[in-house]
Formats: sequence, C-alpha cells, structure tokens
Amino acid sequence: MASSTSLTRHIATTESRPYAGQPSPRALSGSRRPSAPDLRILPDESLTWRGFGGCFNELGWNALSHLPAKVRNDVLDRLFAPDGEMKFELCRLPIGANDYSDDWYSLADVPGDWALEHFSLDRDRKKLLPYLRSALQRRPDIELFASPWSPPAWLKRPAVMNYGKLPMEKRTLTTYANYFVKFVQAYAAEGVTIHQVHPQNEPCSSQKFPSCVLTGDELRHFIGQYLGPAFERAGLPTEIWLGTLNNTETDDRKFWTSFNDYAFTVLQDPDAARYVRGIAYQWSGKYSVWRTHLAYPSLPMIQSENECGDGRNTWQYAWYVADLLHHYLAQGTCGYVYWNMVLEPNGHSTWGWEQNSLFTVDPATRALTTNPEYHILRHYAAHIPRGSRQLTCEAPWASNAVAYRTPAGETVCVVHNPFNRTHPLTIKTNGQTLAAKLPPKSLNTLILPAI
Repeated sequence: MASSTSLTRHIATTESRPYAGQPSPRALSGSRRPSAPDLRILPDESLTWRGFGGCFNELGWNALSHLPAKVRNDVLDRLFAPDGEMKFELCRLPIGANDYSDDWYSLADVPGDWALEHFSLDRDRKKLLPYLRSALQRRPDIELFASPWSPPAWLKRPAVMNYGKLPMEKRTLTTYANYFVKFVQAYAAEGVTIHQVHPQNEPCSSQKFPSCVLTGDELRHFIGQYLGPAFERAGLPTEIWLGTLNNTETDDRKFWTSFNDYAFTVLQDPDAARYVRGIAYQWSGKYSVWRTHLAYPSLPMIQSENECGDGRNTWQYAWYVADLLHHYLAQGTCGYVYWNMVLEPNGHSTWGWEQNSLFTVDPATRALTTNPEYHILRHYAAHIPRGSRQLTCEAPWASNAVAYRTPAGETVCVVHNPFNRTHPLTIKTNGQTLAAKLPPKSLNTLILPAI
C-alpha cells in the first residue's frame, strides 16, 4: 500500500542564498507519475553512520579566543550542541604538533628518554585541552580519534619533526608504541576518552611541516608487532585504525602507492589485521576508498581530513567540497571530518599555506564570518546523526544523491543539482512518487517524516 506521508522539509544552498527553505515537494499520482523517476530510494539499509566533525588545532583556539565570550559560546554551540546547527560528534586531534600548531613539539621532547619519563601534556593543557573541553561540555559523547604528524624528533633519522623516517629498530618501535599508550592514559587522566588512535598522519608525505613517511610494510610491522601488543598489555579499550592514509602518490614522485601498498598490505597480515578496527582516508586516499570497501565491506572507513582550499573561502571551492562529500559518502565511508573549524583571515598555517575554515575571526575587529563550506557541510551534519543507516539509491540521479534512515525513522536525502537551471526532480520512495524543484547549481536536503 502506498504511504500517505509527504515531504516535510526541503532546504537548499546556492551561491547567493545559503541554507534556505524551499517550497515543499508535492506527491504525484496517476498520470502525473513518470514511468522512470530521476531517483529511487530503496528501503534496504547498509552502513551505520558514525558522525561528522572537525579537528581541534591550536591556531583554531587562537582564533576563537579573539571573540567576545558570548559570541565564542555561540560558535561552540553551533558546532557541538545537540540542538545546534552542526551537531558534531566525530572529531580529531593531533598527538603533538601538526601544521596548525603554534610551533612544533611532541609530548616527549627529551632526547634519549627511552622510558618516556619526561612524557608530558603540559603543552596540550594550554590550548588543545581547553578547546576539547569546550566541545565536550556541549557534547560529552563525541567520538575522538588522534594521530601524530610526527614521532618525537629524536626517534627519527634525521632527528627533525619535518621530513625523516622512523627506524624499524626494536628499541625505537617499542618506545614509540609506549608513546601512544602514555598518550591515551594521560588524556584519560584528564577526563578525555580517546576512542581511536591512527599511527601516522599522511604516511606517504615527507613534508615541510611535521611528518614521517611510513610504508605499508612498516605500518604492518609496527601495528602487528608493537602497537597492537602494547595496547593489549595495557588493557586499553582504544581502537587502532589504519590511518590517516593519503595515498596514491608520494611527494617525491618516485613511485606510486595504492590500496595494495597500504590497506591490502596491512590487512592481509594476520598479526596486524587482528588489531585494525577501521581505516581512515584523506586527500588522494579517496581513490582507494572503493577498493577497500570492495575488499572489506564490513570494515568501517572514515574520511579524516577535508581538503583545505587556499584560504579564500570561495563558493567555488565549497562546491568542490560538496562533490568531495558525495564521493566519500556514496562509496561507503561512515564518517566525515572537516579540517580547521575556525581560523583567522586567510588561514595561515605555521609553514605558510593558507587554508579554508568553517568560520573566520578577524583579530582586529573581532568580527565573525560564516564561510560557504559551513553551509555545505550543514546540509549533511545537521540531519544525518550517528546511528543513521545508509539507504540504496538508484536511477540516474543516484550519481548526485545519498540517502539515510535516521534513528527517528526519517529518510534524509542530500542531492546536488549540478546544472545552471532549475531541475524538477522526481523521487520514488516509501511507496510514493514525489516532485521537488531543485534551484540552479544547488545542494539540497530533502527530509521525509517517520513512518
């Protein structure tokens, strides 16, 4: 029997009008129903969604600190509060410095401290922990994952935070595995649960900023023989994920990497695979998502760092991000993490790259700007909560749509109109055929009531 429900909401974002309500779509019946709708949403459910979020960085806290307390609290509410606009619930933080720290550091900077007696969170207590706690006050159930951009420099060759390699030596790997254990335990002592650790940010990249190249074979060895056993001995419930992978090309362009060189290499090793609970991809790692899902359909994958633009925060780049979101969600990821949530104008990194953010804060005027990517991400994050189940989309417009059944029973569909003209979209779902007018060049969220 056909359902009698009707669409309750249609929200659209265009360059000139972000996140605006649209006329409710209408149900079609009889001769008005097209024989072939643009989009079919089937009732079969697959992946369980884990959340949207962002990364906690020192430069982000600097930007937030320019705001008057009331405005700063409003921004944090918009990002994290359960009744806010974004409802972020899956977030990332660095272990030590990244390229959006004030400067470079690790949590164990004393050379030769193989027992990690000088391990300390003193630096994190200044900015990262206050930032984190501001979010956790609003959303205590945020799932947190953490990764280093570089090991402590003295563990590397050469002994620098940028560039360099981690020697595959027993004493070095044992100490480094214990570094992760101490990190999880130290944060727990601060009242912060780390749900996942990822052994290395972008292991394909030898960068100007903190970085460390690790091959798939080296990650396999480190996880299977050192990191996993160290977590096991310590009785840590924290999951180990294979992340955050940025293949397919190394920076020196001497060789190419792929699914086979990283995910398949690690997961085909029984010693390493027994510890890996998920995989995180970012940047060029997006080209390995579909093969990973094909090989391991039950292993969760997340997108761990939104591509970061050029600091100009244009609509054109936001539209690219909309396509990036669709790429990851349609290919089977169960989480999506933005990069910098808040920055100063132009988004200067420690090493000079200018990057985008959801909000910009001018330190001179203390003015707050909501940037285009905020509105794009809100189409998803505001309406697809943790626990939603992905639905199958069919027909031509499935190439531009994803759909989820929320824990409340609503069907949420996010669909792009890539054309510079209005498109009268027809959707078949829940026993009905519906028609919605998609504005030119727009991102649209369509919501069905619980049935």
